[in-house]
Amino acid sequence: MDWTPGMIAPDKVELLQRFLASLPESAAVRLAKAVEVDRLNDGKALPHELILEALRPALRHTRQTSRTLTPLRLFCRPFEDLLLVEARPEKQKGRIHRKSIAPIWRWLTRTLMPEAAAAYIACAKSAVLGFHLDNALACAGEFWPVASAAILEVLKDDAGAKAARKELESDTALADAREMANVLAVGPEIVEVQTVLPKATASLDDNTLWALRAIYDRIVEKAPDAAPYVAVIAMQRLEHPWQALKLPLFVSRTTQDTLISSTDMGLVGEAIFCEMEAHLAAIRTTRQPDFDAEMLCRHVASFAEYSKGMVKEVEMRRDGRWGQRLLKARSAVSESMDGFMERAPREILAALPTQRASYSGGPRAPELSRAPDPEKQKRAMHYAHLIVGTKPYAQAASFGATLKDTCDELVGALGKYNDELLREMRAAEGDRREHALAYFEIAAELTTLLLSEEEGELLRRRGRAATTPAAA
Repeated sequence: MDWTPGMIAPDKVELLQRFLASLPESAAVRLAKAVEVDRLNDGKALPHELILEALRPALRHTRQTSRTLTPLRLFCRPFEDLLLVEARPEKQKGRIHRKSIAPIWRWLTRTLMPEAAAAYIACAKSAVLGFHLDNALACAGEFWPVASAAILEVLKDDAGAKAARKELESDTALADAREMANVLAVGPEIVEVQTVLPKATASLDDNTLWALRAIYDRIVEKAPDAAPYVAVIAMQRLEHPWQALKLPLFVSRTTQDTLISSTDMGLVGEAIFCEMEAHLAAIRTTRQPDFDAEMLCRHVASFAEYSKGMVKEVEMRRDGRWGQRLLKARSAVSESMDGFMERAPREILAALPTQRASYSGGPRAPELSRAPDPEKQKRAMHYAHLIVGTKPYAQAASFGATLKDTCDELVGALGKYNDELLREMRAAEGDRREHALAYFEIAAELTTLLLSEEEGELLRRRGRAATTPAAA
């Protein structure tokens, strides 16, 4: 029996999707392979798209080589390194949104060139099912320039672009189709780039640069509009993406951002700035006091690494276009993170309340009449983890001075609080003692995070000594 939408009740579909999304990566890969092979064999009993869509979160970070080759996956091979998973507010040149693939593929196979597409799909399926993967790639290699020519022919004038926009249903998909076509025109050369530069390559050495330069020169002769994508694809395959700037430096024989940014090879710099500015946007839209500290730390770290990497690879002029853009981005991050650092002492110390010990002044005593507030404790830990997690990147992101002031304030305040709390712990009884012990655990964790593990362990030893019968 052929499966059709509606054969499964909506509540059952939701249960199935939740179950599939929870599968471990290894199980998700095996299931996806089985479903994709069934689809290649024209199986009708399974809801292929429903299953694969539910598995997509688990499959997102798997290596491409662990997935079943399909005609569509082979079609995407030349531009797979340009794909974006997360939506961005504006179309970014040099990046293609994954959501654009489905409408473009439908347009290509059903409207634009159905006969050629059907022949390619049949050829690719036969080769994959026969385990002739080289033949499958050869089929795709013949189809890429044909598809490219068909797309670019339609998009060469306003009337064709308007008709394509109606089919694709979004300006982003239309722009993505044009970029796909540019890259597909030199698909075999892009596969060479991918071969020369495996994913997660640690560094771009001279031999690799010469190999990429040779491919770039051939692409310039064949399809000049596609040449800038060589560096952008290299960027996505490097462990340190900013090293891709070595290629335009190598091609243009210049080191200044003002000269590189004005050439077609400046596209890789724009792509790096877009990545950096995506992290900047995430930082600026994070709201206090409730936030995901781990996520914010990752954005700050990524921004700082991109920022340092660009300065390392390119001679930035303060009055240059890239130099000005980098200064502006750093200033925006500094402004946002200064706000977090300035608020951090207040939120952290709110989890350790104090009261005036006497009217004559002196240190404030811990407030032990009530138990710790879980919400304030949670916030304190978020801010503490943020301080620790961003400390290695604070200078590069231009908030190092504010972070130092915050750390100095917290170290002094924690030292005083710990001393007074230990004094209270020696004499406290009943509820006050229970509250003191609870606050002590918070203080010890914060001391470990903000000072060091050694300071935290020393405080715990002092705490054990303060609560022994002999101390009492």
